[in-house]
Amino acid sequence: MTVQNVESYIAGQWIGCDSSARDIHSAVTGELIGRAGNTALDIGAMLDFARSKGGPALRGMTFHDRARMLKALAAHLGQHKQALYDISFATGATQKDHLIDIDGGIGTLMVYASKGRREMPDDTIYLDGEVERLSRHGTFLGQHICTSLTGVAVHINAFNFPVWGMLEKLAPTLLAGVPAIIKPATATCYVTEHCVRIMLASGLLPEGAIQLISGGLGDLLDHLGGQDIVSFTGSAATAKTLRGASCFQGNATRFIAEQDSLNASILGPDAVAGTPEFDLFIKEATHEMTAKAGQKCTAVRRIMAPASQVEAVIDALSRRLGSVIIGDPAAKETQMGALVSQAQRRDVLEKAALIGQEADHVFGNPDDFVVLGTDRDKGAFVPPMLFHCASPDTANLLHSVEAFGPVSTVMPYRDLEHAVHMANRGGGSLVASVITNDPDVARTVALGAGPFHGRLYFNNQTSMKESTGHGSPLPHMVHGGPGRAGGGEEMGGIRGVMHYMQRTAIQGSPDILTAIGRKWVPGATEITDHAHPFTRTFDALEIGETLYTAEREITLDDIETFAHFTGDTFYAHMDDAAAKRNPFFPGRVAHGYLLLSFAAGLFVQPDEGPVLANTGLDNLRFLKPIQAGDSIRVRLTVMQKSPRNQDYGEVRWKVTLLNRDSDLAAEYELLTMNAYHRDEP
Repeated sequence: MTVQNVESYIAGQWIGCDSSARDIHSAVTGELIGRAGNTALDIGAMLDFARSKGGPALRGMTFHDRARMLKALAAHLGQHKQALYDISFATGATQKDHLIDIDGGIGTLMVYASKGRREMPDDTIYLDGEVERLSRHGTFLGQHICTSLTGVAVHINAFNFPVWGMLEKLAPTLLAGVPAIIKPATATCYVTEHCVRIMLASGLLPEGAIQLISGGLGDLLDHLGGQDIVSFTGSAATAKTLRGASCFQGNATRFIAEQDSLNASILGPDAVAGTPEFDLFIKEATHEMTAKAGQKCTAVRRIMAPASQVEAVIDALSRRLGSVIIGDPAAKETQMGALVSQAQRRDVLEKAALIGQEADHVFGNPDDFVVLGTDRDKGAFVPPMLFHCASPDTANLLHSVEAFGPVSTVMPYRDLEHAVHMANRGGGSLVASVITNDPDVARTVALGAGPFHGRLYFNNQTSMKESTGHGSPLPHMVHGGPGRAGGGEEMGGIRGVMHYMQRTAIQGSPDILTAIGRKWVPGATEITDHAHPFTRTFDALEIGETLYTAEREITLDDIETFAHFTGDTFYAHMDDAAAKRNPFFPGRVAHGYLLLSFAAGLFVQPDEGPVLANTGLDNLRFLKPIQAGDSIRVRLTVMQKSPRNQDYGEVRWKVTLLNRDSDLAAEYELLTMNAYHRDEP
């Protein structure tokens, strides 16, 4: 068969292997299928290409531009994913495994594309948090902003997810406006290389946005500085070596690590045999042991059950694992494929032997199991292996050694406190799952295990049909963990984007903050010389454009009519004596929602125009009660504009209600969808 020379993409050119290249073998047949590596890569040219080409091009795009790019990139990859499926079988992955890796990676791009459009501005500056009032009269204010780093992101990825592992880092990086240098693990880099070729061929990425190193990094880390960032996924040993690089010690290069994790799954004390939760626990534990042949950083390594349920758990798991079909991952019948390489197989068996020093081997004989459709001895196959440790308190290896394959250990716990203690003995994990229908159990575990885990996954009969599983990191949620797990965080929605940006505190007048953030700040200049803002199209409206309305007096009849019409006859509106006994009211007062309704009547322009819909309001506060005989007027200001599509955009208005004495009675932020200007046909 043809042996592929896996290439690197450096400074706009594809560069082949040299004599230093490492061999890559099929996980299924053991055949030589590729070589990767080149010690003569021009690191200087690569970094300059990213910093001088990719960075400026990406930073010249708004968050919305970058989000649209991610969406288009995801759609393009979706059209070519069959080619990625086809070459991924040689990694030992099954078709279901491809859905986790390839479809999961594409889905992550889509989520970040959506979040970029919905949660970030159509701008190049991200506002982090609310404005801080730093002076008595509000003329000196503070605000935190986030701007793109001007360096490069180096992504060092693990072998188990050659597509998802790349895209889950790449999505927030590109959304942040930072170019990336991707360094996949050599064992599966041929899949990553093919994915990079597909992305580059799309023409959707600016020049220099991504580059690829197939093989070793060389001295790349020695050239990184304070504007650069390294994101690593892999073993704790490799992470420790990387942390010693001079760029981290002397140049404050940022470092994110996601490394070893002895994840636990806890069967709640209520989830006894025969309950839906018990069956769910067995199903999830089996899946986590066998998906990707257990080669997942989130896989369950320690299975914890009440002492009274351990025997039932072992029996149920053994039966279920015994029905798993191991074989050629390309065969439709196969449910679990091979480990990624013979070296990985040897490592898993060595680690399993260590675990066997403290636990009984109760299922899965690596010397006697059936493999469907291929030669068992030529491929990197192992069976699921289940251990049982009756005395986990005196064990050490179980809580410190990770066999990165289909290996897990069942252990008993006395009570919930004991279960939490054992879960935490992992020294910091990416995830722990708790299968329980008891909310009090969930809270106890959250309080006890939260400090030691990046994610806690609770599941029961209510959520089981829609839950995504113990081992599924979602782009919306943080992926990472403390201690042994590396101390880093990835994804987590927009939190992941912030890793590739610099948070800066800015201080100044309201006009200065408004100009920097392109969001009107109270106290900034108001534009009052335009027509009614509801008559002006989205593109014509200016930040700070303001309308002051006429006054409207609030009468006792208004209050009573509103009360009887809506049914809101709360005593503060209807009983003067009772209202006076309330420390918040001077007597009968108008309903807050009556004031909102009257406010809308004061500022709404009723004719058909560019305002298409009111989509909600945020940050509503009632600040001073209004009594009968008082009046209100409204200040309506264009606070922020966010394009949504080619037809309309979202306008955020600052609405302030003032009483007769100009005291602040209420305030909120109104959201409307406003049409763009369109020439008549």
